[in-house]
Amino acid sequence: MPTPHNAAKEGDIAKTVLMPGDPLRAKFIAENFLENPVCFNTVRNMLGFTGTYKGKKVSVMASGMGQPSIGIYSYELYKFYGVENIIRIGSAGSYKEDLNIFDVFVADDAYSESTFAKTLDGSTESILQPSKKLTDAIKETAGKLGIKIYSGRVHSSDIFYHEESSDYKSGIESNDCDCVEMESFALFANARALKKNAACILTISDSLVKHEETTAEQRQTAFTQMMQLALETALVV
Repeated sequence: MPTPHNAAKEGDIAKTVLMPGDPLRAKFIAENFLENPVCFNTVRNMLGFTGTYKGKKVSVMASGMGQPSIGIYSYELYKFYGVENIIRIGSAGSYKEDLNIFDVFVADDAYSESTFAKTLDGSTESILQPSKKLTDAIKETAGKLGIKIYSGRVHSSDIFYHEESSDYKSGIESNDCDCVEMESFALFANARALKKNAACILTISDSLVKHEETTAEQRQTAFTQMMQLALETALVV
């Protein structure tokens, strides 16, 4: 049952999908962590793969950048392909002094100025939660693996660049956001609307406090702790 954005057929996609933003990160995970990966989508180069991880069927598919993009891909996975769990595995910029590059962060909730949820189903909330069961499984798995994680509130921004006249900082400060990315709020909104499960693991790629950053290549291939955490969680959900 292909969609305008996904060439996969029924049965091609696992019940649990790992969703990085970058298609090349999806390809890296498939080639380095999955056994016998098969590419199920190349439409618009939004690569998707299904293989097995320690004997369990798992899929990984890119979401692209921004809430409209992950909104399309996650909605179709939930609605048309029978996916039950989506774990976003992305990068984020740190707003806090104690969050450093390469730290692993699990979202407890997501704040956004976006109208995505309101347009989707009439929701007027500016803070949305991930699925508790899936998020708890991630945290428990991190403990078993000995992976140190941070958790708190993510800012899901629709804007990457801001003009000086913008008042965007007021919402970040009043809602005590720990880091910023561009997708989780929409993913959580889709999961809630469709009664599915969503969670978000991030690797800090930039510190907006210390003005440190990772390279594009590191964002594609070096965030392996986050990848391992998501894959090990997929075994238990």
